[in-house]
Amino acid sequence: MADWLNLLMLICASVGAMAFGVLTAYSIFRAGFALLRPTRRQPSVKASRQPANVL
Repeated sequence: MADWLNLLMLICASVGAMAFGVLTAYSIFRAGFALLRPTRRQPSVKASRQPANVL
């Protein structure tokens, strides 16, 4: 019984470590790509609404 419990604990620890590694890598890449994203610029000229001159 102890061998099965040790095997189960080893499997759970392996899955937990793998999940932690994947989530850590995901967060690191997400932060890195967020830093590489270009900043949004405000338009220098603001569009004005005027009615069209219809003949």
